[in-house]
Amino acid sequence: MAAVPEPPAEGRLVGREAELAVLAGAVEALEHGRGSLVDICGEPGAGKTELARALLALAEQRRIPVIRAHAVRGNTTPGQLLSDAWAARQGAGAEARPFDAVCDRPAAWMTGHVVVLDDLHHCDPASAALLAQLVRSAAPRPFLLALVHRPRQTTRELRGALEDGARAGHVKRIEPGPLGPDAVATLVADQRAAAGPGQCTQAELRLLAERLCATAGGNPLYVRLLAAADWRPEHGIAGPGSDSAGLLREAKPLVAELDALSTQASLTASAAAVAGGAFRPEDVARLCGLDMDRALDALAELERADLVRAGDGKGSLVFRHPVVGHVAYELAGVSFRLRAHRRALELLAGGGRVRERARHAERLLGTDAALATRTLAQAAIEITPQEPAAATRWLRLALEASPNGEGDLTDRTELELAYCRALIASGRLDESRTRAHELLGRRPTALAHRQSLRAHALCAEAERRLGRYAEATAIVGAGLALLPRPLPVPLPPDAAELIIEYGLVHVLRSEHEQARDLLAEVVQTPDTADDMNTADRTVLRVLSALCATHAGDLQEAAAEVDHCARLVDALPDPLVGRTPETLALLGSAELYLERFADAARHMHRGLTAHERGPQRPIQLHRLLGLAMAEQWTGRLDASRQHASTAETLARSLGVRPAVTLAQAIRATALVWSQGRASVHEAVALVEEATSAAAPGTSWWAASATGLLAQAQLLAGDAAGCRRTLLDTIGAHRLPQVRPFSRPLLHALLVTATLDSGDREEAHRLLEIAEAESERLGLAVQEAYVRRARAQLHLSEDEHDLAAKLFELAAETFRSASMPVEYAWTLAAGARAFHEDQGPDTAVRHLDTADVVARTHAARLVRERVAHLRAALSADSRTTPTLALLSDREREIADLVAAGLRSREIAEQLFLSTRTVETHISRAYRKLGVSSRVALSEVLRRGR
Repeated sequence: MAAVPEPPAEGRLVGREAELAVLAGAVEALEHGRGSLVDICGEPGAGKTELARALLALAEQRRIPVIRAHAVRGNTTPGQLLSDAWAARQGAGAEARPFDAVCDRPAAWMTGHVVVLDDLHHCDPASAALLAQLVRSAAPRPFLLALVHRPRQTTRELRGALEDGARAGHVKRIEPGPLGPDAVATLVADQRAAAGPGQCTQAELRLLAERLCATAGGNPLYVRLLAAADWRPEHGIAGPGSDSAGLLREAKPLVAELDALSTQASLTASAAAVAGGAFRPEDVARLCGLDMDRALDALAELERADLVRAGDGKGSLVFRHPVVGHVAYELAGVSFRLRAHRRALELLAGGGRVRERARHAERLLGTDAALATRTLAQAAIEITPQEPAAATRWLRLALEASPNGEGDLTDRTELELAYCRALIASGRLDESRTRAHELLGRRPTALAHRQSLRAHALCAEAERRLGRYAEATAIVGAGLALLPRPLPVPLPPDAAELIIEYGLVHVLRSEHEQARDLLAEVVQTPDTADDMNTADRTVLRVLSALCATHAGDLQEAAAEVDHCARLVDALPDPLVGRTPETLALLGSAELYLERFADAARHMHRGLTAHERGPQRPIQLHRLLGLAMAEQWTGRLDASRQHASTAETLARSLGVRPAVTLAQAIRATALVWSQGRASVHEAVALVEEATSAAAPGTSWWAASATGLLAQAQLLAGDAAGCRRTLLDTIGAHRLPQVRPFSRPLLHALLVTATLDSGDREEAHRLLEIAEAESERLGLAVQEAYVRRARAQLHLSEDEHDLAAKLFELAAETFRSASMPVEYAWTLAAGARAFHEDQGPDTAVRHLDTADVVARTHAARLVRERVAHLRAALSADSRTTPTLALLSDREREIADLVAAGLRSREIAEQLFLSTRTVETHISRAYRKLGVSSRVALSEVLRRGR
């Protein structure tokens, strides 16, 4: 083959600035009489030939004579490559001499030239040997020789010589690597500009380039091929794009490689392309109809051509890149492809490899719709929980290909139900809701009984995930009316699915009591071999346990939660993921039962699996639960982070009560961790949350209000805490609060009332709190009430009683793994310990509290410990502290110390009650105290 110099490629050589600099340096050195050897090697499509063209263009610009020749695949004529190069030199005007006269002295006739030998991996053995000898020669070279090749296919002798030369430093190696996203974006933009104006924005182009870069591995050829095929991210690595003609137009060099194959190897390549992905030789042999020996010979030829490579090490093979397989597939005949796909489906029948079965079925939709539809539906149902987007597409294709006549209505309805479920799983809730409503809108005889139950359940689920709880409740109620009563035993799976949805709707609406009886009835039915599956029964038991917890029947709930935890822990992740609400609801029940470690463990399980799509609402529940569990167990930073994430998610979902609850969790964590320095930020957060909370609308809002009140009390605003509890939640019985948290909130109300100076009311409220605590039997709730009782004893100088109760409460918090509350309780009892048990005991407890607070970064506790140390030491430094107060604050503080209530002070000074409370709060902050008792003590010492 005669070598004819080619002009430089049109357009830009993108992303190869470093390589071009090396080539430019080599050309400049040749101008000064210093020759060099350049090894341009790399993967197919990496841009080696473009670099060779650029080298020739640089030489021509400097008027240096050039020689270029290509090795030809399959050519065995001795010395053919160098002969072609010599012919190219003569064609440029050199003296005519036969090649035989110069064949053994290439260095002599290359002098003063830039010589580019391309496709060196196809080189004839004689030329390769002579070039290897030339590379190993250490003699000065007054020429620039560039060898362009694929190392995988280059002869071992020549490859070894080049590697040795690169190590020795007399061979410059240029190995173009993958392009980055910026270079790919430029490449795609250039390609689109050449094809005509497009509609792609810069942001869209950037995103497409990033995905293309990853899919093509940064290889310029594969980028161009995929872009020409109009590839989109949703096509994935296994999809070439939607423009087959564009793919083949851009793939001319690759088509030439495939055309050069023998007939047997070409047939094998087509079969391998049909098999797709990693293929086994035995499968390819069956698909193309060759015996195993001939198939192996053909595959060996494909390996030598570097079209296929070893796969996962288990005997499988893969195309060197999937796009090579796409081109081979498009070159195969239509009739061959269809027969091969049918054979492939037969080979995969009854086995796994769901995606492979579906891929072959898609190709048969136009020739055997029944087989293709059945295969796609089976694969989609199997893969829906893990890959809902793929399942949705397969079911849509199956529906489009399935008949719509009266006789086939039942099968089509099954497809539509499966499609609705896949739409929900992939986050396309509106579409799922519409299709489910269409199913329910058919005449009653159009749906079988079990299909009607499933349609009601799916429609209600879509409504619930869209936040339309009223509609979901109505639809699931209509579905329940179709069930016989009493419920059948065993309970059919379709009925179980409907009852699960019934329970979820009511639990998420905080209407636990309405769902409790039905859930208890289902759970109490005996298990049978034909009963519902384990996952469904587990979900029902978790729902029933949560309803019992909310009702305050904690003995029953505790046993059931134990059982549910064992069931859930035994389930594999895919089964648990089928109803992801299970983990969130079980974790919630464990939180209410004060099993904080178990709650965190279950809520953490698979947390990142549902960050997007239709599972975001249940993700919100889990994040809120985790934030509370981590705060109670002393992981304050983690609590704030989860609360912030939950707040962002709640805002995006438009769930205002959840926003309030997340803010409340964040406010309390902020005060605990940042101390007095965070008071203003925490107060602002509390005010924002309380102003947006609707009074008494749900237990969510009531829970948020309780936390906000606690944040206010910790920030030193006892009057605000009391006002928040009573004004927002309601009367003293706190009707919107679930039984498991009433003692805590009553204890907060007792403390706030006591700090406001109303001991009589504090006594009355404490009796209510103790009654609630005794009935409930939860240790932590009892500890909160004991601490409130101890504070009341302390205010009445009953230090012995106060000290015992402070110690009991602190020990309970320690046993429950609540370190911050443990340290806070020890600090709160310091005065009682000092008066009843002596200074040493008080100091020891304060030391313990300080160590725990340091460990858990609870600055508020450390500040209180430091203040109490100073107060208990009777240091005279308390006197100048009073100078921090304004005249009005000092006047009001004196009246507080005299035992007057805020209302009485307001009447005496002709001020509003709120103004008096504001002055008291400011005095608390300036003096570092948080109660009227402590304020009176500071004033007493100051005097």
